[in-house]
Order: sequence, then C-alpha cells, then structure tokens
Amino acid sequence: MFIGEYRHSIDAKGRLAVPTKYRKQLEKGAVVTRGLDRCLTIYPAESWKELAGKLASLPISKSNPRSFARFLLAGAMDVELDKQGRIIIPEYLRQFAGVAKSVVVAGLYDRLEVWDADAWERYRMHAEQGSEAIAEALDGEMGI
Repeated sequence: MFIGEYRHSIDAKGRLAVPTKYRKQLEKGAVVTRGLDRCLTIYPAESWKELAGKLASLPISKSNPRSFARFLLAGAMDVELDKQGRIIIPEYLRQFAGVAKSVVVAGLYDRLEVWDADAWERYRMHAEQGSEAIAEALDGEMGI
C-alpha cells in the first residue's frame, strides 16, 4: 500500500528518485501516465494491468468513456527502476503536469501521484479548507 507524501526533485534528464519506501512495490515494473487534476500517476505493473482491463471494457460507442480511456492509455509509458531507484518521466508527461524540478510524490493506496510542488501546495490547501464539506458529501459511501 502506498501512503504518505515525499518531496523530491526531477533532474535535467527527467529522472525521478522514487522514495525508498515505495521501490519494492515497483520492482516488477510500473506505468506512469497522465493523472487527474494535472498530476502524473504511477501504477505498479499489476495495478495498471487491472485498470487497463477496466478501461478496455468501457463502451467505445460512448464519447466520455472513449475520451477517458484515451486520456489514460495513450499517455501511458512503461518505466523501470534503475540501480539508484529512479524512473525516467517522459518529457510529454512532465509538460502535461508542469513538473520541472521540485515535486511531491504522494502515496494513494494502489498508486502514486507526482505533483509539481507548488501545484500540490495549492491543491492541498484547497482540499484541506473544504475537507469537512467533502467528508459530509461522502457520508454513507465510506462509513466514516
């Protein structure tokens, strides 16, 4: 399970050092793709395979499912950890998420998100300010 948030940097070659805590879960490969809210999402290979299967089962005759599948699948790239525990984030994905140097890697149960550090702070502050309303809207869905 991925949990927590960590500050890291992306070097000039687009390499991101994956937090040590998460490396074992990505040893068998991973996929990085566009995420919602202009972040990047990293899935372990097995989780990605499961998600891709769900996306493939969406009706291609409907516009929204087609668009969502394209958004995630066409933007995806297989990545592997190097000997230093880094992955290469392709340029097109770095541009999509606006990540250049300072990033936050956030663990979200079955996946990681990679955010530009400033964008993460803005998002986090907004979410924290609205956390009570969000929790209330989810009442009954999670049994919290």
